[in-house]
Amino acid sequence: MSIHPSAQIHPSSVIEDGAVVGENCQIGPFCLVGSDVVLGAGVVLKSHVVISGDTSIDDDTVIFQFASIGAIPQDLKYDGEPTKLIVGKRNRIREYVTMNLGTVGGGGVTRVGDDNLIMASAHVAHDVQIGNRVILVNSVAVAGHCFIEDDVIIGGLSGIHQWVRIGQGAIIGALSMVTADVLPHALVQGPRAELDGLNLVGLKRRGVARDDINQLRAAFQMLKQGEGSFKERAARLHEDFDSDYVARMVDFVMGDSDRGFLTPK
Repeated sequence: MSIHPSAQIHPSSVIEDGAVVGENCQIGPFCLVGSDVVLGAGVVLKSHVVISGDTSIDDDTVIFQFASIGAIPQDLKYDGEPTKLIVGKRNRIREYVTMNLGTVGGGGVTRVGDDNLIMASAHVAHDVQIGNRVILVNSVAVAGHCFIEDDVIIGGLSGIHQWVRIGQGAIIGALSMVTADVLPHALVQGPRAELDGLNLVGLKRRGVARDDINQLRAAFQMLKQGEGSFKERAARLHEDFDSDYVARMVDFVMGDSDRGFLTPK
């Protein structure tokens, strides 16, 4: 066990032998930090937080009461093999959030990037890969093996089917069930989620140039109409547009997909 002398730990909390607690950590009452856990500098556990498994939490992440971080996967194939959960910097992980270790079949690592807001009762399953500045609103359930790129917002009570990819800057409306891949910067909503346009508000808030937004809108229209399959139409966009945002959308469509795509109505 390695506890930095500047760390503040409530006497009711349990830090198991082997755990690493970094500089200026604050661990409130009735927390449990497992033997294979590493807490970076400035990590805050409010109270009643359980962190277990081979889990690392990077600097300045704050975890609120009753969260369960690093428990074994909810996967019947898991048989105790060594896997990991890696959580980045400056995340805010709210009440009752659950995050599970990875599985060997999914690469062995569940990973959460930096500056994310994971709101109350959200679930991040085994082998999920979450980028930076993502918001999971209350009670979002992200199933195993999903890949969520940077700047995504997923509305409350939504479910993301296993193996789904969600592209950068997409927004998912509340109460949506997403069963196929979501294009970067897309707007998706509905009980059985449908692609309903572009996340124009999000693009403008991030200061994306008007020319790039116009090119994205034109590219989106070309994906909706025209000859050939969805992937064939996407491939032709490389020839018609000179925008990094359009290029990223094309690369996303041409990448590996286990679930297919939500396509424009």
